[in-house]
Formats: sequence, C-alpha cells, structure tokens
Amino acid sequence: MGTAYTPGLKVSPHTTIDRLRRLPLKGTVLAGVGDQVEPDTIIARTELPGMLQSTKVADRLGVEPEEALSLLKVKVGDSVVKGDLLAETKGLFGKLFRTAVHSKVTGKVEFMSPATGNLGIREAAIPVERNAYIRGIVAEVIPEEGVVVRCQGALIQGIFGVGGERLGEIAIAASAPDRPLIADDLNETHRGKIVVGGISIAPDALRKAATVGVIGLVSGGIVDRDLMDWLAETLNQPGYDIGVAITGQEPIPFSLMLTEGFGSIKMADRTFALFQALEGQLASLNGATQIRAGVIRPEVIVPFSETFSLPKPVDSGIEEGQLSIGTPIRIIREPYFGLLATVTGLPSELTQVESETWVRVLEAALVNGVEVVVPRANVEIIET
Repeated sequence: MGTAYTPGLKVSPHTTIDRLRRLPLKGTVLAGVGDQVEPDTIIARTELPGMLQSTKVADRLGVEPEEALSLLKVKVGDSVVKGDLLAETKGLFGKLFRTAVHSKVTGKVEFMSPATGNLGIREAAIPVERNAYIRGIVAEVIPEEGVVVRCQGALIQGIFGVGGERLGEIAIAASAPDRPLIADDLNETHRGKIVVGGISIAPDALRKAATVGVIGLVSGGIVDRDLMDWLAETLNQPGYDIGVAITGQEPIPFSLMLTEGFGSIKMADRTFALFQALEGQLASLNGATQIRAGVIRPEVIVPFSETFSLPKPVDSGIEEGQLSIGTPIRIIREPYFGLLATVTGLPSELTQVESETWVRVLEAALVNGVEVVVPRANVEIIET
C-alpha cells in the first residue's frame, strides 16, 4: 500500500514555528537576520498612497476649463491645507462678486486637467507598520517586503475563527472541556486575556466578554446562529453573514477561535490539557481563517522563553500529514462531523460509498469506541 496523507490541524506542545510578516507593498525592513524580536516589535514599515480627491474648479467657478487654469492660486506640487484658496474669479471691477474655490482636504496638488478643469489633490500617505506578532528570532529577511520570524513554542490551530491578531495571557474559564462558557464564568480578572472555554460559548458570554474587555475567546464550538447574531449586533449590520472566503478583518472587540467546529462540540481532551499547561503564559492569537485555496488556520502560539517551556514530544518517525494506524483524526463531514477518532485500519482497495463513487477509505474508532468507515478525504489529522 502507498503512503497515505491528509491535511490536518496542529496541536503541539513543542514545535518550530515560522511566521511570514510581509508588508502589503514594498517599503523598509527594519530588522535583520538574527535579531531578537517581541510581538510588538515593528519589523517593517511603508506608506499607502493617500486618496486622490478631485475638485471641479471650472464648474464651481462657472468658467471654461482653459480659463480655470489662469485663475488657479496653486500649482502642481504645492501642499495645501483644508480651507486654502485654490482658485478665484476676478470679479466685477476686480473686486465685486468674486467666486472662490477652497480645498476640502489637506494634501498635495497632483494635477490640473485643461480638458475638464478639474484639480486633483492627493491626501497624505497612510503609514503602515508590520509587527513581529510572536516573540522569536528573525530567520530570514525579504528585502523591501518583510521577514520570517521563528520561535520554538506551543502551537494550537483551530478549525474556524474571526477577528485579527491579539496578544494576551491565557486564562482557563471552563472547569472541563465538556462544560459551556457562560457569562458568570467571566469577570474583571479576564480583562486583556485569552479566555479558554469548553464545549460552547453562550450568547450572554459573548456580550459579557466584550464588556469585561477579553481580547480572545477559545472554545470547542459555538452555535453558528449565536455567532452571526452577535456579529450582526456588534457590527450594527442586520443579517450579517460570515464570509465564505476569509475572515480576520472584522472590527470586533475580541478574536474568537473554535478548535472543533460549529455546534456544541467538546474540546478535545489533549487540546484542553495543553491549554491548561499554558495557563498564565503570554500568547499570540489570530482568528483569521481561509477555507478555500491557500488554507489559513486560526491559531494560538505560545513562544518558549528561558523561564518557560514544555517537553518536546518523542519523534514518532511519521512524516507530517501521513496517516498510519493509531493516528488521531477529526472527521470533518457528516454523519460524524466534528467527532474525534483514531485510525485503526487503512484498506488499500477502493470502496464504494453512498454517492456510488469509489474512494479510498479508512477505518477508525470513535472516542466512544464505535468503529466507523469513512472516506480519507473526510478527515484531517490532529498533528502533534
């Protein structure tokens, strides 16, 4: 039988983590290979061009475009401040009934069109900075674009998330992985923390988290309708729906990561145990998720330091993504969606499934001991 591979989520107490930190357009890289960086260290900087604002000078003065050029009080390249005089008619007898055009923005004059009589003013450039996101060492520099930051640490990937990058200490609010997170579990001690729940997050807990000042929530699952209702309420967008392409840009008070999926799904025991071992440690959380080409997983990263680390797992000799007997997996299609299992068999022959197609399958034991047969494409490895 050939080697079988499948994509998977990584839940590891000790691994090497590389994160590319790239600018949206070319700029200046401020860090060099070997530099020690903190999550908030600025490693690259650039500027986005400001908005170009067009003013209809000829129309507002009531003259032909060619004449408007002679009435300008500014020239291309001049800097102007909101309210500055841009153009003015000569008026009757040089003084009476003058018509003036003033700038509505602050910026620099970029063009004056003799064909239309419009004046273009480019607003000030918008500075953009990229931080390191995690504590680590700069392993590679990409000239004018960014760097790769590397660290040794714990990594927990989720199946879905919302919200962007956050930094805070991990706090466990649920007493067990099968216990829901409710509003009463949250208090002022959780301000600025990444709070870990269990099986689900109640709607009142979402609102309480925002009130308390939590910067991140992690749970096994959540009812999708509860999440969308909260997002619609928070963003003041009735009928808001979660994007199918990518998340992570939502302007919400905290980021959210689900480790198992939608619904009330118990967080895997090993994942919950790892969070317990990481409690009190500074972590980087990113809820960004992309479920199509170029998959992006939400994640929690805890870089190790001189004062804190976890034991390195024993090398099993199995390549990343390789299926074998004993591999822990999560089923990602119905009728066993979200359930955890262990591979017990990898038949080499093709098997016909309900859709009448012939596919490769695997045999697995669910956590309750039930043996199931599922297509290999319907599972993902829980990597260690």
